[in-house]
Amino acid sequence: MKRVYSLLMLLLPAIVSKGQDNYAVNLISKDLLPYASAVIRNQSVITEIKDAGNTIYHIKKAVTILNKNGDDIAEIVVFYDKGNAIKSIKGSTYDEFGKLVNKFSEKNFEDNATSDGFSLYQDSRVKHYLPSIAAYPYTIEYELEMRSKQTLVLPDWRPIPEPAVAVEKSRYTFACKPDFKINYKEINMPAKMTVGATKEGLTTYNWEVSNLKAYRSEPYSPIAENYYSKVKVAPIFFSYSGIPGAYNNWNELGHWIYDNLLKGRREIPQTTKEQVKELTADLTDPKQKAKKIYEYMQGKTRYISVQIGIGGFQPYPASEVDRLNYGDCKGLVNYTQALLEAANIPSWYCVVEAGAGKKVSLLNDFATMDQGNHIILCLPFKNDTTYLECTSQKIPFGFLSDFTDDRTVLACTPEGGKLMHTPKYTAAQNLQTRNAQFNIADNGDMSGSMVTIYKGTQYDNPEKLVGEQFTEQVKTLRKMYNHITNLDIEKFNLKQDKLEMPVSIETIKLNAADFASADNGKLYFSLNPLNRSRSIKDVRNRTNPVYINRGYTDEDEITYTLPKGYHADIEPWNVSLNQPFGKYKASVSVADGELIYKRSLEIIDGTYDKDLYAKLVEFYQKIADNDIYTVSLVKNWSAN
Repeated sequence: MKRVYSLLMLLLPAIVSKGQDNYAVNLISKDLLPYASAVIRNQSVITEIKDAGNTIYHIKKAVTILNKNGDDIAEIVVFYDKGNAIKSIKGSTYDEFGKLVNKFSEKNFEDNATSDGFSLYQDSRVKHYLPSIAAYPYTIEYELEMRSKQTLVLPDWRPIPEPAVAVEKSRYTFACKPDFKINYKEINMPAKMTVGATKEGLTTYNWEVSNLKAYRSEPYSPIAENYYSKVKVAPIFFSYSGIPGAYNNWNELGHWIYDNLLKGRREIPQTTKEQVKELTADLTDPKQKAKKIYEYMQGKTRYISVQIGIGGFQPYPASEVDRLNYGDCKGLVNYTQALLEAANIPSWYCVVEAGAGKKVSLLNDFATMDQGNHIILCLPFKNDTTYLECTSQKIPFGFLSDFTDDRTVLACTPEGGKLMHTPKYTAAQNLQTRNAQFNIADNGDMSGSMVTIYKGTQYDNPEKLVGEQFTEQVKTLRKMYNHITNLDIEKFNLKQDKLEMPVSIETIKLNAADFASADNGKLYFSLNPLNRSRSIKDVRNRTNPVYINRGYTDEDEITYTLPKGYHADIEPWNVSLNQPFGKYKASVSVADGELIYKRSLEIIDGTYDKDLYAKLVEFYQKIADNDIYTVSLVKNWSAN
């Protein structure tokens, strides 16, 4: 789902004031150099509201790049379209002594369509420029002006854009007429806002920071929004694509979305309505009807991004999706609503920030149009609220996976916007269990079978195998189980039960030549070739809390049938690790010619004190050490 703010986001780490023109690197305070790959020397961002449908963004920026890791900070990327025009770009580069090396202007920028490989229509383009520099450090300075024909989406100001960037000086000014009212939110800001005025009588809201040290990139850190400095600004009265509006909170913004972007767009042909009624004629339970309709929609349509229209915010009419059999997240949710409406089942269009890596929620106390990049559907059944992901043809009814689970969303209803929270899948629910039966031959070959059951968010683990030819599945399986050398798959089956808490069942018959290596009359093999954890990087003097984004549980049991005439040269052992963030157990037992290996790992999501990171490193190191434990098989002694 396209957002106008995306046209501006990469511009924001912004700019340089005219007073400074000496960019010699030796002038940078040594206090700013630790962990820094780049230092913003002086930046200024000005957002000026001319009127409700006319906004000017003026950006000046000078940044010194200390090493190649900072090159992405030097790249200038500017998205534009009919409603967001580039008025001017110019800049210069300097060497480490502050001597001018080169000047550049808009003609030096590459200009490309913003094709993403899956969008049918996109009306935006992108200009980008990366200086060609032979030596580090260097400084790039540029100035940019853009004009936008709207005031609904106002870009955030974030003085430090990403880790490894320090700031000498940065300033943000929001200028508007006195009667243009705004709400604003300061997040982790070291300096408070001051109010001023220009000679032209504009009110200015000003923020200024200086000498900000770089954030170090630390593993298992919280979501950046939790500790980065940021200012968000929201208009009270605005104009967007010629549509006026006003809001102070999520309820009012949701009302505007419903009334201006959604209402009247759910009409579908009478023949489709009749088909829905026929599909659900034998069902009385509304939820079962909704499931039938959802599966009909999945079978009929496919996802294609359509990034045009009112800034990418408005869905295509349901009648068009019905005719074309495709749509983006907005269009498919709106179309599913129309189908459900034909069966008298109410539903709500929901804005969400999607993404599996980190769970980002809408701010409960501050409404803006730029929060959220995706649309899902809510079915407000009594005591059984159900959410639907409408862009996937495979995902089960009522299952959100890790893409939109456990986060706050905005439901747009006729009564206005409602903040809701999507279901959370717990560590116990995100369960992977595996049971394997392996036979070891006296020449070291192995044969056997295993069954793996995936639940919760781990349901998607074997997704790459679904619908593929057997030869392609074998290639994928060899990568999944890459610790089994010479792996040969004889048979493979994947069954998926598409429940609201879905289950994937993977069954494999396999063999592997030379699974156990022979040496001096003994056979050696790793007890755990199926599911190994890795150690993690140690970080001394950590500053961030420990954040584990998602919990899960793995349980493995492998029974090895030993070759006749051999016994395991190993004593039964048990390993047990217990920490606030996780538990690990591993054991080995030997009886009646069999060696039974058991392993369980539970990772518990949450935020933990930074001092626990050393324990986390130790935890994973001990797991990694135990996961590669090798056993030896010895021939039985015989008097003959």
